Amino acid sequence: MAGGWSRDGAVQEQIEDSIKDELSRMQARRRPSGESATHCAECEEPIPEKRRVAIPGVKLCIDCQQERDGAFQARGGINRRGSKDSQLK
Repeated sequence: MAGGWSRDGAVQEQIEDSIKDELSRMQARRRPSGESATHCAECEEPIPEKRRVAIPGVKLCIDCQQERDGAFQARGGINRRGSKDSQLK
């Protein structure tokens, strides 16, 4: 089925590429790995042993991790593949 200015299958390709991009972004934010630190990498407070056992490879204390998780991350609201619909908004 033709969709106006796009070739057949272009919309599905765009959806698949968007999903791949999001999966790549999520995989980049994987859980920590390696040996857990005894003190926080940012504030140098001791990391409780229960946290180190529960999350192997942890490098931040709870407070610093919560602050980092809650930080605002601006993401562009523009479809970077440049579809006609995204340019009309």
